[in-house]
Amino acid sequence: MSALAVDAGQGWDDVLRLWHEMDWPEGCKVEIIEGIITVAPSPANHHNSIADKIQRRLYGVIPEDWGIYQTLAVAVPARSGMYVPDLLVAPEAVLSEPGHYIPAASAELVVEITSQSNANHDRVAKAAGYATAGVPFYLLVDRWAPGGPTVTLYGEPKGDVYRILRAVPFGEEIRLPAPFGLTLDTSDFPVS
Repeated sequence: MSALAVDAGQGWDDVLRLWHEMDWPEGCKVEIIEGIITVAPSPANHHNSIADKIQRRLYGVIPEDWGIYQTLAVAVPARSGMYVPDLLVAPEAVLSEPGHYIPAASAELVVEITSQSNANHDRVAKAAGYATAGVPFYLLVDRWAPGGPTVTLYGEPKGDVYRILRAVPFGEEIRLPAPFGLTLDTSDFPVS
């Protein structure tokens, strides 16, 4: 993963303009994390496999007027952030506005699947950003957790902190509460 440090004197609008107008490499994931533009290669096959398994299960439980998005950016200006979660569940109506992103507060659930190079961003900066925006649920699939691969569901955001609702090692089930009412079996999540 690469990072482009932006002059601290630049404001959010300037960083956002740079994020939007630069000619980034095709297929890369470009985000703003705490005011720094980061560029990561496309995710590995195991990463995509996990995203697919979760997405397939979510389609069966979300309302008809909600969508699941894999490349939709969400803005968290209060944390100088523009994140591109691995999965995002939001009402389709939020896409009626023109542009390349939505306010993070419009999301009902975000899912991040860690890569070895960006795991700390997902665990710390993005968790704080999603909580700050008031995203009700954050599901972190952490293949690189220090204690072994883990899935953690965060909820009840207050300020920039979430409460851990559930955490399980790969191989166990994790339940997402209403409005999802979904139990995810993590036993078929690839580990490496």
